[in-house]
Amino acid sequence: MTYSNQLKGLCLKPLLLIAIGSALGGVLRYLVSQGIHILLGRNFPYGTLSVNLLGCLLMGLLFVLILEKFQQLAPGLRPLLLIGLLGGFTTFSSFTIETINLWESEKPLRALINILTTTIGCITATWLGVLLGRGFK
Repeated sequence: MTYSNQLKGLCLKPLLLIAIGSALGGVLRYLVSQGIHILLGRNFPYGTLSVNLLGCLLMGLLFVLILEKFQQLAPGLRPLLLIGLLGGFTTFSSFTIETINLWESEKPLRALINILTTTIGCITATWLGVLLGRGFK
């Protein structure tokens, strides 16, 4: 199947659910992060840490509930909540569930490679982006 045929087969409903969830997740990330900074100050990235920890907790919980326990209830919940809301709230939650899935699929080496390449790679990419940005006058 060609790429253009795959695109034609995309259903609009999941895309709309993802868009709505992403918008809500982004707003929630801002509100939670700001609230944490008000409570704990800005001398450490408490807001980001809190969002990532909460997002990962919710990803694990909702992943099991939506895909394993109650999958027949609402097929639209996965794109809305897991991909959209939590994707907008924190992409770290996607990374963590994918790593857990690799581990549980008895692919611990791939899980470890994912952890190392994502962590080191993303920090390096961010650092390079900062350097590139600072190079522009």
